[in-house]
Amino acid sequence: MAKKQYLETGKIVTTHGIKGEVKVYPWCDTPEFLLDFDVFYLNKGKTPIEVEDCRIHKNMAILKLKGVDTVEEAVKYRNQVLYVDRDEILLEEGEYFVQDLIGLRVLDADSGKEYGKIVDVSETGANDVYHIAFADGSIKLIPAIKDVVIHTDIEAGVMEIRPLRGLFDDED
Repeated sequence: MAKKQYLETGKIVTTHGIKGEVKVYPWCDTPEFLLDFDVFYLNKGKTPIEVEDCRIHKNMAILKLKGVDTVEEAVKYRNQVLYVDRDEILLEEGEYFVQDLIGLRVLDADSGKEYGKIVDVSETGANDVYHIAFADGSIKLIPAIKDVVIHTDIEAGVMEIRPLRGLFDDED
């Protein structure tokens, strides 16, 4: 499964103040994640743009982009999606990019039975929830916890799970 080199991380929604800053709605776990980058990319990764400053304000990131010094210049960036280069991100063991999970085949860890594919991931606060599309078109939800998700192999495009009793009500 080919991984995207540039990952969507947020969207510039408006300007902020009078010095050319922009307000970014983050599409990552926390807006603080955006503090780690000196460069973001526009146009699906084709256009790098340097960051002079980044701070968090009310769950949004406020960016001062290099060379953007007025509200008029900043307004040109409204509704632009920001990307980061996956090579600039260090993931902990067991952490994955949501974009890499979408499309994984979900198999039973014990029988090898294929349940379906991951089509979405929801954040609930306690743990993520994976949405699995079954062959009959139904969507079932599983918690992303170690008792259920036994093994994830992004390279092979497979996730092995052991559903908790009653999780798939038509099973067992």
